[in-house]
Amino acid sequence: MGDRQRPRDFSVVVLASDLGVDTQSFLSPLLPRSSGPGEGGDSEDVWHDCPPNHLGGAEDGSEVEDFSDIEALQAFRVEGSDKAGNRIFRIVGKFFPALVISGERLKRYISHKVLTELAEVPICIVYMHSTVQKADNCPGLSMLRWIYEELPPDCKERIRVVYFLHPGLRSRLALATLGRFFLSEGLYWKIKYISRLQYLWEDIKKGEVDIPEFVKIHDDILEHRPLTDYGIEPDPLHLTQVPAMEYPFGRFEDRWAAYQ
Repeated sequence: MGDRQRPRDFSVVVLASDLGVDTQSFLSPLLPRSSGPGEGGDSEDVWHDCPPNHLGGAEDGSEVEDFSDIEALQAFRVEGSDKAGNRIFRIVGKFFPALVISGERLKRYISHKVLTELAEVPICIVYMHSTVQKADNCPGLSMLRWIYEELPPDCKERIRVVYFLHPGLRSRLALATLGRFFLSEGLYWKIKYISRLQYLWEDIKKGEVDIPEFVKIHDDILEHRPLTDYGIEPDPLHLTQVPAMEYPFGRFEDRWAAYQ
């Protein structure tokens, strides 16, 4: 009796029949591992590395990263040329989701865009700041400087001018006070502020750059309320658009005095 072999341990797994669960995942620790062909013992797990494009792309350039999601945003586009012959790199700030796309991936995308579509040509950047929200669309000054400094030296030399369309009071103050510290001198002195679309046409012919509809609407609002450029809303309740009353209170006073 003492030499009787002890029974093997076993487990019981009960699964409901209406659940779409693969039972193999529960029983796999209990099943013996199958040996490979020609091997006598237990085979070790074999791990395969994922392709670099599934992990965000290879940084050494061996694999081409997929930027189709950023391209679909239409935030960065290469268009025509300005009057000086510089190719236009249009950036629409409102179309860029800064909370979703990381700065590292944005840097790789900008480098890929410049090196493939703007190679060996002078460049001008048209940045549209219309209705941009800092928390949602702005990557930050330090991020912009990091992206600019990571560009090859010849690319930085080929950037001739940056047209800053519809700059608000906050962006003007930020660039005037902190821009010299967070932006390199080569980029800081290339910024040209454009408050209205009509001034942009002095440097770029109409039709060379596509203007979104909301940018045109914002430009019309600024044209009728110019103080909005400086953060001042002169008539937030639009009281000036209320039609005047036919008999204001003063006239009733005059009529009552006449009866007396």
